[in-house]
Amino acid sequence: MIQQRNASSKHPKGFEPPTATDLAELRERVQEFTRREIPEELAAKTDKTNAFPNEMWQKLGDAGFLGMTADEDVGGLAMGYQAHCIVMEEISRASGSIGLSYAAHSQLCVNQLQLNGNQEQKKKFLPGLIAGTKVGALAMSESGAGSDVVSMRTTAKAVDGGYVLDGTKMWITNGPDADFIVVYAKTEPEKASKGITAFIVEKEFKGFSCARKLDKMGMRGSNTGELVFEGVFVPKENVLGEINRGVKVLMEGLDLERLVLSAGPLGIMQSTLDVALPFTHQRKQFGVPIAHNQLVQGKLADMYTKLQASRAYTYDTARKVDEGEAIRTQDCAGAILYAAERATECTLDCIQLLGGMGYVEEMPASRLLRE
Repeated sequence: MIQQRNASSKHPKGFEPPTATDLAELRERVQEFTRREIPEELAAKTDKTNAFPNEMWQKLGDAGFLGMTADEDVGGLAMGYQAHCIVMEEISRASGSIGLSYAAHSQLCVNQLQLNGNQEQKKKFLPGLIAGTKVGALAMSESGAGSDVVSMRTTAKAVDGGYVLDGTKMWITNGPDADFIVVYAKTEPEKASKGITAFIVEKEFKGFSCARKLDKMGMRGSNTGELVFEGVFVPKENVLGEINRGVKVLMEGLDLERLVLSAGPLGIMQSTLDVALPFTHQRKQFGVPIAHNQLVQGKLADMYTKLQASRAYTYDTARKVDEGEAIRTQDCAGAILYAAERATECTLDCIQLLGGMGYVEEMPASRLLRE
């Protein structure tokens, strides 16, 4: 069965699909930003230190990149999903870690509020998130509930004026830094998928804490944590969407999250070519550049073709969303599946093309593989 969702409600007020010129100019803007603000030295440092550069939030906000799909009256650019994919791709080309944290903030949090928040919630939360003065996250996964989201154990009990949340969330991107977090909890556990509600939790709420920051194999510059909710009172004004309709909020957002996040592997694939192409033309063996070797040319051709095929799938899917066609769940999922697998292949080929230099940390090849 083909799953489709109506796209008309997924766009900000007054949205018009961007032109090819608009998108090309945006890509140039993002490339200028990453050359200036995310050089290779910073990407390597975030990986080695397992820490996101917190000053980056303000820089991303000043550039306007944190509200790509948000209404203009709260500071957004209202440019749509092709534009969001471009920003995600180019930031991930510079640093996959920074790109992942960027997506968790601008897509998983900001776009969820844009799609499901009421006017009061949008006015309260979005301006700071879009300006980069506040950090956002989304908390769905638990140690025993990943893909099987309905098995989550975090509960929200109704009390006078709101709800009390109890439970833990695991592997939460931006969790250690977030000011505002979209949290899913069971309001009526006996109703399974029809008893889950989304809430906006603020960092200052009593009983909320980040138990620990996780030390990951890859994406190390993207701060990830385990969150704890111990009797956290959330006022009814912070319910996102309808009571017991949290799965609807979650699943409708998930399609678009997968689509935008599929641009991350595109950036990583482009980065492997950025590294491997000049190296293979400069590195000489038997008196000639190794790029003259047909086997090396074949690997480079495969890498380029995988990137272009993945890019075509992602941007065609994003274009259809921008133009108001139905959102096809299988294509949003297919785009990230295909791009992620091809990116892994490209990063492995990049290491092979660099030979011994691919195995040492002075080159970015191993970081690209881990990201």
